[in-house]
Amino acid sequence: QSALLEAMEEGQVTVDGVSRPIGQPFVVIATQNPVGAAGTQPLPDSQLDRFALRLSLGYPSHRSEAAMVRQRQTGNPLDRVEQVADHAQLEQLRQAADQIYVSDDVLDYLLALVAATRQHPLILQGASPRATLALTCVSRALALASGRDYVLPEDVQAVFPHVIAHRLVLSPKAEDSQPARDELLAALIRGVRPPRLR
Repeated sequence: QSALLEAMEEGQVTVDGVSRPIGQPFVVIATQNPVGAAGTQPLPDSQLDRFALRLSLGYPSHRSEAAMVRQRQTGNPLDRVEQVADHAQLEQLRQAADQIYVSDDVLDYLLALVAATRQHPLILQGASPRATLALTCVSRALALASGRDYVLPEDVQAVFPHVIAHRLVLSPKAEDSQPARDELLAALIRGVRPPRLR
């Protein structure tokens, strides 16, 4: 866990007392399989908070699973993956996302959603300021991917569950299951009125 924290927070790795910077762009992807979690320690809240998003894949549909099997009949499809962007293009996209405009109305809406996580009676620990920054960043990225140079309330709503769910600590009264979390997040979105943009 300390190595993970060093990479995510300090942008470096240390081996045998020698620290080396991690090149940019840099991303950490972690997987969690609850079935194989016996004997392992979950990450503390402070480390979970450093992950911008949490996505749950679930089981594939019948059609997707059949396609997966068919693709593997002639080898591993991962062996045929081709590069679609180079370092310079990724950096250009990152800079473009940083330039996406967030109006005061949308920012107030985003902040109200985050504040709602801190005031809900079934949430012991709401979203942190780091979560606010991540929600803004991911909303900008979605706007860019949608071909816009500004963030809409719908962008914030679309990414809110993926950015916030893993950061919340629910009370024992709240059933700590994924469906319960999903419904709680949906209720938070319903409970905060989005702005009417002119």
